[in-house]
Amino acid sequence: MAAIGSPPPLLLLVGVRAVDPAQQLDDVVDVVVEDGVIRRVGRGAATDDLRRAATAEIIQGEGLLLLPAFVDLHAHLREPGQEYKEDIASGLAAAAAGGFAHVCAMPNTRPVNDNRSITEAMIARARALSGPALHPIGAITMGQKGTELTEMADLKDAGAVAVSDDGRCVTSSAVMRRALEYAKTFDMPVIQHAEDHALTEGAQMHEGAIATRLGLRGWPRVAEDIIVARDVLLAEATGARYHVAHVSSLGAVRILREAKARGIAVTAEVTPHHLTLTDAAVLGYDTACKVNPPLREQADVDALREALADGTIDVVATDHAPHSTLEKDCEFAEASPGLIGLELVAPVLLDLVRQGALPLGRLVDALTRAPARVARLEAPTIKVGARAELCLVDPNLSFVLDPARLRSKSKNTPLLGRQLTGRVKMTLAGGRVVFVDSESEGAAT
Repeated sequence: MAAIGSPPPLLLLVGVRAVDPAQQLDDVVDVVVEDGVIRRVGRGAATDDLRRAATAEIIQGEGLLLLPAFVDLHAHLREPGQEYKEDIASGLAAAAAGGFAHVCAMPNTRPVNDNRSITEAMIARARALSGPALHPIGAITMGQKGTELTEMADLKDAGAVAVSDDGRCVTSSAVMRRALEYAKTFDMPVIQHAEDHALTEGAQMHEGAIATRLGLRGWPRVAEDIIVARDVLLAEATGARYHVAHVSSLGAVRILREAKARGIAVTAEVTPHHLTLTDAAVLGYDTACKVNPPLREQADVDALREALADGTIDVVATDHAPHSTLEKDCEFAEASPGLIGLELVAPVLLDLVRQGALPLGRLVDALTRAPARVARLEAPTIKVGARAELCLVDPNLSFVLDPARLRSKSKNTPLLGRQLTGRVKMTLAGGRVVFVDSESEGAAT
């Protein structure tokens, strides 16, 4: 097997089901990768001559899925400032194990990524690791304080692909309007954490029957809906690119659907946990299920799934939010919101495909081409001549999630100890092998 971090001299994926909506591809084919570039795709592409080559590594693909490697538009890697939770090395290792070739990192680091020096340092750190590519997202406002805009020109020149104050909402309409106008100058999307903080002060979970039962202060849907509605109007007025992070409410879905029907330049993302869990998961005061925005009700989950399937929601993003036991093994009110997600996308979301809630092709597009389009990145694709950025998945492999197997420093997920189905076997990013599942080592010939 080619060394991790190196391009495989000659990799033959034989008889694998390759799925790439960007190429209208869903077929059992051979895929030939040579020196990090896809050279052949098609039935019989791995010829006998190639199989006899001294450098050939052959993977029999029966029962396996070959997908373009994933692009995460929303992750928290905690470096600089909170490396005890995660750092760029561990975060990108987790991303590789999850099938990702590109990770966009949110700016709520310590210090906040609100200037070019931090952006450049993050990129340099990632490049030294030879793993998935890191694309920093700069802050909208200095220190994420919601008042003074950052120097977006500098941020973009340094490598930032978007701006966001994620974790804090830009609540001032005047500041948000100026941010949209300024970002439009540089064709940068403005990613909003949609939360009216005046309506969520002291809130611990979704406002509903479960919150009442647990005696916890509720977080109303309208706190999200109000900000999305306002920002859609500002995006329409400015003509800027506006993206809603981690949509969670059925009201926000309705607003987004109408905005798209009117041709407004708005995009949106949803997380795997908002697609699969409800506020009932919090019963027992499970801090692993405390997230921001909160898990909501089944009606919201249904609306999110429908919106993802029909394209109203463009992107699946993990909102990977690692926390140590210090922040999670405590009273619910004191626990930090967030859960890890980079390594768990395949098993969690393939369940939706198996249930018939989401077509496989739509899921692949939401994890690849759609987020790349928002961030203006070159999307991974299964195409002759393309740099090899691929994800090989065994969709039928069941396993119990062992925290010792996780590459992330933090283990804050409600899925620990549960049986999952679907596991990434290999990831290529930038033409290099960046992950091989331990049970796959030695399987190639």
